Amino acid sequence: MNGRRVVVTGAFGYSGKAIARKLLDCGDAVATLTNSPLRPNPFQGAVTVFPLNFADEDQLARSMDGADCLVNTYWVRFNHRNFTYAQAVRNSIRLFSAARKAGVGRIVHVSITNPSEDSPYEYFQGKGVLERALAETGVPHSILRPAVLFGGADILLNNIAWSLRRFPVFGVFGDGRYRLVPIHVEDFADLALREAGESGNRLIQAVGPEVFSFREMVETVGAAIGKPRPILEMPPMLAHAVAWVVGKAVGDVMLTRDEVRGLMDDLLFVDAPSAGTTRLTEWTRKHANSLGVCYASELSRRLDRTRAYEHPRAA
Repeated sequence: MNGRRVVVTGAFGYSGKAIARKLLDCGDAVATLTNSPLRPNPFQGAVTVFPLNFADEDQLARSMDGADCLVNTYWVRFNHRNFTYAQAVRNSIRLFSAARKAGVGRIVHVSITNPSEDSPYEYFQGKGVLERALAETGVPHSILRPAVLFGGADILLNNIAWSLRRFPVFGVFGDGRYRLVPIHVEDFADLALREAGESGNRLIQAVGPEVFSFREMVETVGAAIGKPRPILEMPPMLAHAVAWVVGKAVGDVMLTRDEVRGLMDDLLFVDAPSAGTTRLTEWTRKHANSLGVCYASELSRRLDRTRAYEHPRAA
């Protein structure tokens, strides 16, 4: 892969930043397509910046002209008045079309575990649509299917720890025994780097070395930070209502109904070999002093595009 030109969507964001850094370390020329050109540039000018202008497909294509690979991390976590899943699907299809026009040699696309066009949940349904749309471009590609990313400026693990630090009990939806297979963001970036240099069409279950029930993950985080809490089993609607109230208090969308239902339907679990080596149990112990000290707001990151996409704790 060394010496090639790679375009990464969202290189000032979460996983995109880790991927761009790995590519630069390998000697690749990196450009980013971003909706946040005013965010602090962590790469001291080493990454060329282009606007992620979905309204102008020709401009998108020019931004990717001569690129050997596009690594696409673009997506949205929930519907909002400023962004929706439907828009994200349309925008992503436009991005794939522009990449084909530009003659991009390969696309590495971030999907999700268990996507399906028939899913009742928009997140998983939209990801299923995009996997088919990518295949229809005819561009050689790798599809990465992570469940949950942790490490660095993650949302889920950090905010579990934040809640454990502040509340005397931790509520779970139902019995909390639905499973997930988290992967560290640096392991995920290594995987994207490897797939950028592959050939043909590939589908990768981007999961880590440990399987947790949601209850077990909460207990693991609580033990690591010295805040073990009683686990309170709650009806899903009540648990979502509590999360809504907490979200309003911190100015964020803490959890959506689709996220709750997807978790409970075991959609963040897949039985596959590990694609990473970092163990969440060890990582939480190592970062116990900083994990969850500050709340990580997805919404503020989306709406304030002039601040660095991170929160103040160790990576």
